[in-house]
Amino acid sequence: MKRLNRENTGINKELPIKVVQFGEGNFLRAFVDYVIDKLNEQANFNAGVAVVQPIASGMVSMLNEQDGLYNLFMRGIKNGKQIQEQRTISCIQKGINPYENYAQYMALAEEEQLQFVISNTTEAGISFDEKDTLEGVPHNSFPAKLTAILYKRFQHFNGDNQKGLNIIPCELINHNADTLKEIILKYAELWNLEKEFKDWLDQANSFHNTLVDRIVPGYPKDDIENYQKELEFEDKLVVTAEVFLLWVIEGGKELKQKIPFDKIDENILVVEDMQPYRTRKVRILNGAHTTMVPFSLLYGNETVKETIDNSFTGEFIKEAVFEEINSTLSLRKEELETFASEVFDRFRNPFIKHQLTSIALNSISKFKVRVLPSLLAYQRKNNELPLRLTYAMACLIIFYRGQWEGKLLPVKDDAQITDFFQRVWEQNSYKDIARDVLQKKEYWGEDLTEIPGFKKNIAYALELIENKGIEEGFLIFSEELRVQ
Repeated sequence: MKRLNRENTGINKELPIKVVQFGEGNFLRAFVDYVIDKLNEQANFNAGVAVVQPIASGMVSMLNEQDGLYNLFMRGIKNGKQIQEQRTISCIQKGINPYENYAQYMALAEEEQLQFVISNTTEAGISFDEKDTLEGVPHNSFPAKLTAILYKRFQHFNGDNQKGLNIIPCELINHNADTLKEIILKYAELWNLEKEFKDWLDQANSFHNTLVDRIVPGYPKDDIENYQKELEFEDKLVVTAEVFLLWVIEGGKELKQKIPFDKIDENILVVEDMQPYRTRKVRILNGAHTTMVPFSLLYGNETVKETIDNSFTGEFIKEAVFEEINSTLSLRKEELETFASEVFDRFRNPFIKHQLTSIALNSISKFKVRVLPSLLAYQRKNNELPLRLTYAMACLIIFYRGQWEGKLLPVKDDAQITDFFQRVWEQNSYKDIARDVLQKKEYWGEDLTEIPGFKKNIAYALELIENKGIEEGFLIFSEELRVQ
């Protein structure tokens, strides 16, 4: 089989470098480069991408061996239907390793048509390293590398405000662009760069906070032969992803004019404030995950799909989301229900085997951030406890005991937390267990025993689960809670 490259495929169109992309990993190639490729095809975006390897070890050499080409397979459920799509991505024009060719990297600053910087260097990538210097070749941190290239562009174009860039980081931290800009300004101070550069940085460049969401399993090493059979050329950079995609970008009319997102059929939103969408994702998608893990593992399920497909556990999670979580969020009901329906399609994806144990890590802190705000908001709004989220918290407390029906449970957390729960479960009173856990302010941010009826109902749920099991216990608990 011939190798995948531009000569063999005949994909020879050269595109001007409009995008510098920090990161060559699976996510950016299955997410951002896919979007740019569609924009080029369907909206005449005409944008080439130069990929920069952000750390010393990476895949830029492999990318260059294939002339920037690779195949993306998207598989999943959409509107209840199974979808399978394949696409050869061709927007990447070159890959650069600044650790081997720093001059080639810095030359990107002089690209006439360059407009955008996009990154995904992991959450740890947006960090400040005081050891970095302007002359460092190359710099340790991604923000230092970016500061150096922005300064070179400022110098090369004599501070021309028309040559500023739109910087769109995709790292999974809140306020990612604001944080990146703060660090760049710190480097400008550390390196004693002139005031004119700082003014140009602020006035000519735009920084856009983002929220990204797509499950990208990546290279299908266990099934690559079957994928390769569908291709005409040998591809060492095959990447797989789910069908669902969400990209929320803070911006206005100017950004919409520069990138015609509206010309392609993808879930990309340019909004003034992305926080409601971040809250929606954390509360619905992540909240559903965290709600289901202890509850579903105690029931006997092993995967997310198995949880959703089961009549009892699936209905429990669905009602927790649609009746309890959604009712506490500020976006329109129709918008929330559409998103939640998409989430459940993703949970049912037969091409992704998502083990519950793989999302059980640090469940206490996850519950605090992802589920507890919905529980508390529901209680404040309705002056009553949400049935399923309350029961889910009781399941969480039992889960942290570490064993269930003679089997060890996959509890993964800080030793201080797991030790605390071991001590708590040495008590014989469910009321004492509930009290000691709920009043732990360092876990929940407040004393939850002060919420009317919460301690009593958690203790009752613990007793029912222990004596009746998950399903029968819930049926009894739901009847009791409804008549209170």
